[in-house]
Amino acid sequence: MMVVAVSMLRRNPSTEKPVREGWAMVAWIVPVSFGVGLLSGFFGIGGGFLIVPGLVFATGMPILNAVATSLFSVGTFGTTTALTYAFARLVHWLIALEYIGGGIIGGIAGARLATHLGSKKKALSRLFASVILVVAIFYMLAVNITALHL
Repeated sequence: MMVVAVSMLRRNPSTEKPVREGWAMVAWIVPVSFGVGLLSGFFGIGGGFLIVPGLVFATGMPILNAVATSLFSVGTFGTTTALTYAFARLVHWLIALEYIGGGIIGGIAGARLATHLGSKKKALSRLFASVILVVAIFYMLAVNITALHL
């Protein structure tokens, strides 16, 4: 995560079409998406959090497009998983509705902020990379502190 964050900070943001197209882009997306899934499963961190830098790296698309693509992807397979759990009667509906309501309000606010920051050169990339760094550092601290049995 730290390597991804640093590379995002050093990268020059693109406002054009993706750098790679066609089969060349597929050749990059397949291993990158596998790596994102592997890291998400192994470390238990949100795949959506890693999909954005993965999309930026694999396709060269602007970060705002990567955020939108990631949200659509995560929302689609999240809906499938949610329906599976709902049909299995494993959902606590009151808590789910509270999170859905908060998520909708937060999502609208976040989308507006991302769109606003996306118009400023490199601001969204810097913010996203900073959040990745903070999460990586706190995740490593949490894992290491629990390993010390303090």
